[in-house]
Amino acid sequence: MFHAVPSHLLQLFVSQALRAPGHGSDSVLVPWLFQDFTGPATAAGSPLFCQNDFNIKKEMDDEIEKTKRWEGGYERTWEVLKEDESGSLKATIDDILFKAKRKRVFQHHGQVRLGMMRHLYVVIDGSRTMDDQDLKPNRLTCSLKLLEYFVEEYFDQNPISQVGLIVTKSKRAEKLTELAGNPKKHITALKKAVDMTCSGEPSLFNSLSLAMQTLKHMPGHTSREVLIIFGSLTTCDPSNIYELIKSLNVAKIRVSVIGLSAEVRVCTVLTRETGGTYHVILDESHYKELLMQHVIPPPASSGSECSLIRMGFPQQTIASLSDQDAKPSFSMAQLDSNNEPGLTLGGYFCPQCRAKYTELPVECKICRLTLVSAPHLARSYHHLFPLDPFQEIALEEYQGERFCEGCQGELKDQNVYVCPTCQHVFCVECDLFVHESLHCCPGCIHKNPAPAGV
Repeated sequence: MFHAVPSHLLQLFVSQALRAPGHGSDSVLVPWLFQDFTGPATAAGSPLFCQNDFNIKKEMDDEIEKTKRWEGGYERTWEVLKEDESGSLKATIDDILFKAKRKRVFQHHGQVRLGMMRHLYVVIDGSRTMDDQDLKPNRLTCSLKLLEYFVEEYFDQNPISQVGLIVTKSKRAEKLTELAGNPKKHITALKKAVDMTCSGEPSLFNSLSLAMQTLKHMPGHTSREVLIIFGSLTTCDPSNIYELIKSLNVAKIRVSVIGLSAEVRVCTVLTRETGGTYHVILDESHYKELLMQHVIPPPASSGSECSLIRMGFPQQTIASLSDQDAKPSFSMAQLDSNNEPGLTLGGYFCPQCRAKYTELPVECKICRLTLVSAPHLARSYHHLFPLDPFQEIALEEYQGERFCEGCQGELKDQNVYVCPTCQHVFCVECDLFVHESLHCCPGCIHKNPAPAGV
């Protein structure tokens, strides 16, 4: 509710406040100036002070306090380190490293429907701030090297998904690669980008607009994502980015940001409104860890469509020069790159239109049929039904075998891990390998082998 403050009353309140003890403090002036006055509004125009303004100011102060909470993570951290009887810190450090290894095992979504078919654009900041050497040899080179590893892991865990690369610098944005499911193509582009000159300022608006032009046309059953590697503290935009954020939200495009410098307000709003995540790196290892968090598919939104998808499973045809009926032919990959081999024998032929491809997965350029192999679907399937975490037991309390079921090595760690289904025991390294790479328990497979015909 708005209430006007007449000028003569304002002068009276200020004069009384100045006579009060401690008049130099804001704590005296604020109660007088922001009271909820009930006098009639003046005809001159808008009120001078209002209760709503005070609420807004209070919310802004609370938000400032929240943004400073990151400093609390470094308060009295030395108390975590404790010496043992001999005065060594090795046991404490080993325990910290051990907990860091185990943390990722519990960070899965359980029985939650995930976005199995993903379309992700990675936006790379190419502004002059990427020449800074707080990451070695500089931010750009370090980011490109980590992204090469990220692309490999992404397609290993999401073989039927696609990735595209965008670079923003000098207030512009341009595509390095289009959305595609070929990791070699993206890795080659990242290696060439090492020689890129960093210049000017980035543009979040142009980058997001460029990504949205493609992502908004993707099918409703796929996830639409943008990951921004942002090293600058500024963005030069040609229009109101907050209107673009609303458009991204309507198009159901999830935007996440990894900051290399410090938290930026517009990035906080961007990720919050679109359902993404926002993190600022501490060092190179933390940078890599944040990137790996985007390898696992995010939970599918409640508004995503559920539909049957037509897929083709072409078998590889192998032919030799001695075969009289073998006819060399061009691959459809020749349309995108001149680096592909020319006339070749064999390959993968689309079961619907007989177009030829050299590798899978791929979307047929002729009939738009998704071509995959059975192992690709199997590798995507484990995200829907992740392996349950193994039960952690202290080695002193464990009464069973003293050898790991996975590596057959002697159990020497302070804790061992027991599969709740088959009761086999594993060391910490095998536990991580089973949950992060294998996605099935070797003991359960050995105990219940698949039928001979499978």
